[in-house]
Amino acid sequence: MATIQWRPAVNALTTPKSYRIQAVSRSTDGYDEMAADISAEQPIYSEETVKGLAPLIMQWIQRRLINGSQVTLPEAFSFYVSFTGKLDSPDAPLPEGDDLLQVNVRVSQPFVKEIRHQAKLERLPLTERVPVISSTEDTLLKLKDVLNPAGVLLLTGTDLAADPQSAGNVVIEGTRNGSAVQTRLLRVEPSEMLLMPDIPAQDNSWNNEYTVTVNARYSEHGTLRTGTCSRKLRRPLTVPLSGETGILSGDEASPLASVTGGTATANELLRIQALVDSRTGQLTLRLLDMQEGGRAGAAVAITEEIEYNVLGFSNSAVESLTIAVENLAGLISLTRDNYSGRLVDVLDVRIE
Repeated sequence: MATIQWRPAVNALTTPKSYRIQAVSRSTDGYDEMAADISAEQPIYSEETVKGLAPLIMQWIQRRLINGSQVTLPEAFSFYVSFTGKLDSPDAPLPEGDDLLQVNVRVSQPFVKEIRHQAKLERLPLTERVPVISSTEDTLLKLKDVLNPAGVLLLTGTDLAADPQSAGNVVIEGTRNGSAVQTRLLRVEPSEMLLMPDIPAQDNSWNNEYTVTVNARYSEHGTLRTGTCSRKLRRPLTVPLSGETGILSGDEASPLASVTGGTATANELLRIQALVDSRTGQLTLRLLDMQEGGRAGAAVAITEEIEYNVLGFSNSAVESLTIAVENLAGLISLTRDNYSGRLVDVLDVRIE
């Protein structure tokens, strides 16, 4: 038999501080779970039979209440109606409003006693409510973990609620330097935030790696809680083929790799991927289109710090890019340790 789980939770309304005993539900069960369990314990009743009867029973209770009856199921529950509001005189009309009529459920003492008798309790450790950013996406490019100055950034997670009028609730910070409080918040909800990003400048053009942090206060005088997205965000890089542009780097003072040239028939927005094989440690580079799972050029194995010709994908205006790998060990380490083996930059390739 499973346990009833609980954890201590801070009671913010008491001085000195005290703790509530907070029940933690293992799951939310319904007709499907009821049918499966009853059928397993009583094989003469199929799951389909139980699943069909359960809603009919609830509809019957509902009709009885509508007809003015009280429904009492011995040693289980009593269902009855009540009213809210008051009358100024015995013959005054009923107050208007959908909440006038209430439905109540009373649990019988034998039912409660049996649960208390059989239940075993399990203590869980104290946890503090903090903002959790589970994913980030640029809604214009439809790409995750991209920080697009021309787009709108979507943050999803839990307990993200924050007052959009308060300064400092969302902060974007460069991993080398630079920090900007976000003021253009379009939507603020517990599970979702939408904002037009203000991206702080960093020392070098290849320092395009950022973190995003949400600060939230869950009550007027509550403690400020902070949550930072575990994944780094990367700003698209402008790549003129006439020059040299650092790419696929973090907070380094020198780029780990650079685009030093290439062949293209028109300007194009594409991606470059650095991938480290988890078994062999081999690093490969390839060009990708702007859709996850879309077109891809041939993978090029990177074995030393030299220039490589990385070919474009089918129907791409970029036929190839010349990539100079300037710090192979650093690029492998960044990709493997900070990006779970896959690092991707968005490149705005320009031929002018």
